[in-house]
Amino acid sequence: MLCCTALAFLMLTVRAESQESKNEIAGTFGRTFISNQSVLNSGIADPRLTHAPGWTFEGNYARVLREWDWADVAAEIPVVFSPDEDLVYEGNQVPEGYGSIFVTPAVRLRLIPELAFSPWVSFGGGFAHFAATSDLLFFGKNTGNRSLTTGALQMGAGIDVRLPCRKLPRLRVRAQVRDEWSGIPPINVDVGKTHQHNYYVAGGIVYKF
Repeated sequence: MLCCTALAFLMLTVRAESQESKNEIAGTFGRTFISNQSVLNSGIADPRLTHAPGWTFEGNYARVLREWDWADVAAEIPVVFSPDEDLVYEGNQVPEGYGSIFVTPAVRLRLIPELAFSPWVSFGGGFAHFAATSDLLFFGKNTGNRSLTTGALQMGAGIDVRLPCRKLPRLRVRAQVRDEWSGIPPINVDVGKTHQHNYYVAGGIVYKF
């Protein structure tokens, strides 16, 4: 995990030819979707554990490392923060919800960067941190483990769209999907899995400088 982070920062500091608009900052806003899970040995009629889609924010810094007419390659650091992922379950063992943050330095390939529509894909890895609420779902205090840090892999795809306004040449609109594959958050029950997919679907703005 530390090696991935160190490698990403090293890539960002590589000295290349001086060229305009090699840096980007982006902010996006959307929701995180997680598939339903089934609690093992629950002893209740409906063992399903549901994650309500949580509002999520992302901040992203990217540095273009290599450019061609048809594509460019960049190192990026997406930071995805979900403050409140609510849980739905018939039992009272689980917390009300949890917050999460994903930091996954990555390499991004963007096609035809100078056109109005530029699709891209991203792949990287880093860590995820989960923090469960202090209260259980229905009543009582959460006495279980409330904090967990785990490794995470990130795969993403999206499209950057240039604004038609010539007065804002450095701004673009972004639509994206990222899959953050991580460990299971501290939810006090056994769902029979060691990892889960956290799908972040969002839109936002990119500024090049």
